[in-house]
Amino acid sequence: MAFDFLKPVGQRVLAHCELLPPQALGQVIYKHTQQDGLPVLAGATFAILAVYESRNAFEKKTHRLDVDEIRIQLYKLMHGNWDDSIIDLGDIEEGESVEDTYFVLKEVIAGLLEEKIIPIIIGATQDLTFPAYRAFDGIRDMINLVSVDSRFDFGVEDELISSGTYMSRIITDKPNNLFNFSNIGYQTYFNAQEEIDLMDRLFFDAYRLGEIAPDISLAEPVLRNAHLVSVDARAVRAGEMGHADSFSPNGFTGREICAITRYAGMGDAISLFGIFEIENNMQSFQLVAQMIWYFMEGHNFRVAERPVESDPDFTKYLVPCESEELVFFKSALTGRWWVEVPNLPAPYTKSNSPALLPCTGQDYLDACDQKIPERWFKAYRKGFN
Repeated sequence: MAFDFLKPVGQRVLAHCELLPPQALGQVIYKHTQQDGLPVLAGATFAILAVYESRNAFEKKTHRLDVDEIRIQLYKLMHGNWDDSIIDLGDIEEGESVEDTYFVLKEVIAGLLEEKIIPIIIGATQDLTFPAYRAFDGIRDMINLVSVDSRFDFGVEDELISSGTYMSRIITDKPNNLFNFSNIGYQTYFNAQEEIDLMDRLFFDAYRLGEIAPDISLAEPVLRNAHLVSVDARAVRAGEMGHADSFSPNGFTGREICAITRYAGMGDAISLFGIFEIENNMQSFQLVAQMIWYFMEGHNFRVAERPVESDPDFTKYLVPCESEELVFFKSALTGRWWVEVPNLPAPYTKSNSPALLPCTGQDYLDACDQKIPERWFKAYRKGFN
């Protein structure tokens, strides 16, 4: 069983927990320890899992990721007013081969997904997103993947998988369960024009750093239907991550990336969350811990809602356009918006009814000005679930 390969939480972390106040996360998280073994899965909301694997790093890692220090920084944060239960399953060490590590990670995640537990992955490199995606096989037919990254991470054909090429493996590997891929925060000068063109051809969504940073709320609709959210820490500017050499001077601020991870937690469909490409310095450890804290807080305050015409909590707006009449809904409870995508083929909508695409109030205003929202157009062309 894959859970047998999990290494307990380190003694240094457990010793640190003894010094924490009762309100700290370290006092309320159920931990995998050498003495007591694995915590009980039943009833848990989140499962923290660290993965050391880094052999497929695009830029080779010179140091082993200090996951103990990340835990110490996370454990010392105060528990929010949450009802969610948190377990820490410990670590996955590097296997004999990278594929061995992938297999163990995939099997552990699949076991957690079957228990309706949300894994929170702390990983050395972002290629671990691939086995995380494959863990949904047999559990969910179609996956919406959102990557918070300055790069799209496509590689050339037949190139070996790495942290800089894993998305090519995801979109070509069989069975192809990827329904939609969205990128938040890409920086154009890091991405070849061929990669940008590929995003357009596949009707995937991409939002530039300069588009998202001035209004971070634009990320919320993108994350609302995400099943898997993968964050590359290099999407954060170098100054926020302790001036790490492999980071860029441009990127999200600490406040912006924490807002994004909070939106990820609030997502209606979120099933897995991961942070990768973390550097070994105290500022990085602290920010990663706070990103995880905000993700858990967002999940605790999420509101599961689906627009229904007969529900008085939703207002329906009809917008006649040249070729289509767009139907928008706004929630009186949360202020969130959706737009209907007309009847789609059976694989995309189980009931033959219009699919509901998360959108913004600005999309509605644009439609009123006869500007078809780009997200609607892409969903219409490809189908949306």
